[in-house]
Amino acid sequence: MEGMVKPAKKRWRFLIPARSPAIPADPRKKGQVWVSRKPPIQVISPARIEKIRKVVRNRSVKNTLGFTGGKSSKERGLKYIWMTRTCKAQKPRVTLVFVFLPARRVWRTGSRSSLTRRFTFSVIFTVAASFCVTSCGGDNSLYIVGGLSQRKALTSLFTVLEEHGPNGLRANSLAHFAAARKISAILIESGNYAKAASFLVRMSDPPDEYAPWYLFAAAASYEAAGDVSLAIPLYERIVKTLPDLIIEGGSLHYESLARLVRNVETPERKVEYYRDLIARFPDAADSGASHFLLAKEYEKIGSWKEALEHFAAFLPYFGTSVPGYPEAHAYARQLVEFNASPKDWTFESLDELVASVRKALASGSARQLRKYASKAGFFAVSWYQDSGIDANSKVAFDLSQFMQGRPIQSAATLHSSSGPYDAYLRTWGWTGRVPVWYLYFRKIDFPADPKVHGQWEWAGIYFGEKMQ
Repeated sequence: MEGMVKPAKKRWRFLIPARSPAIPADPRKKGQVWVSRKPPIQVISPARIEKIRKVVRNRSVKNTLGFTGGKSSKERGLKYIWMTRTCKAQKPRVTLVFVFLPARRVWRTGSRSSLTRRFTFSVIFTVAASFCVTSCGGDNSLYIVGGLSQRKALTSLFTVLEEHGPNGLRANSLAHFAAARKISAILIESGNYAKAASFLVRMSDPPDEYAPWYLFAAAASYEAAGDVSLAIPLYERIVKTLPDLIIEGGSLHYESLARLVRNVETPERKVEYYRDLIARFPDAADSGASHFLLAKEYEKIGSWKEALEHFAAFLPYFGTSVPGYPEAHAYARQLVEFNASPKDWTFESLDELVASVRKALASGSARQLRKYASKAGFFAVSWYQDSGIDANSKVAFDLSQFMQGRPIQSAATLHSSSGPYDAYLRTWGWTGRVPVWYLYFRKIDFPADPKVHGQWEWAGIYFGEKMQ
């Protein structure tokens, strides 16, 4: 009949020694007989005990539970089940676990007693295992995070860290550093940047020979997490208070300075760190770029003398690429040459300059025309060339060969593309394959010399018709 419970002959609850209601101090002591607690008390035969062993083994707990028994045939029964999860830093623990023996199946509509029992056992085991893994080192528990395998790895590494620490049983600074480096790597790889930085800062106090690396790695963790404001003080602390340390062939002071010039905001602080970088590492691969970038920072604060000095120092590094400045060499060369020139070709206004040039063109005098050309950075290129990269500082040809004493024609007005800072004048009648030239005029941008800053100069020539 549906819903009827089929009776079970025997239901074994749990096992205890016959002579004592409690667990004996020595379960391996001879003479112990295991019985059922449920009245009436009955002696369990060795065959029944062996059957119990098979039941427990078949429940997939053999990897976490162990069995002990006597050596004689009478003592082959199940004595107790043990589970141990301990750390090296603590005393071993043995947990005695009561074994609930399954009775014969009871067919009950909707019954889920076996599933509930399995779930309860799984929860108890998981909690116990987690407690054993995380019970090491109260001070380090903050950093033991992640999944079970990661927590086990971190627990083991912290044991090694303490063992090889200054006060450990096997003090070894290199092994101590290696363990700390591995711990920080695990935390960073799992995205725990703040915990990694906190751990590394803690490792640097009190400072030892590896303190610069701890602080550098902590600052890099903050930077990777987007907290640049927390990283900058650590980089400054490395540079100003700690000795340099070479890790894998690289200087930590150099890397710290490189990150400071990249992250600090004010030009004054950038100047400070660029100067330190150049002075301490003059043979670095990016020393040339550092000279140019330092000069640009000097420009921002109006220190033109120092800016020109570092622009001049940058010029010998031909071929050096400067991030963000594709025409760095042309720019530096023009400023240095302009500063060294007499600057006697400039005019107060564009109209005055154009009028003088037109007069020289109409007269056919190459000598007079050459007087109005810039003596610093004057270029002569086609429209398909870049005046900033391919221009020559001096014209490589004689204007008289293209004029031959004949007047050169010029447009009555400037080209429509002219603006407030530069202008183009179309001219024609030049000898050679390209009879049309555009003369280029620009406003001088040179705050280092207020006398010429804002005046106009004839800066170069473009060959051919202007590209639209």
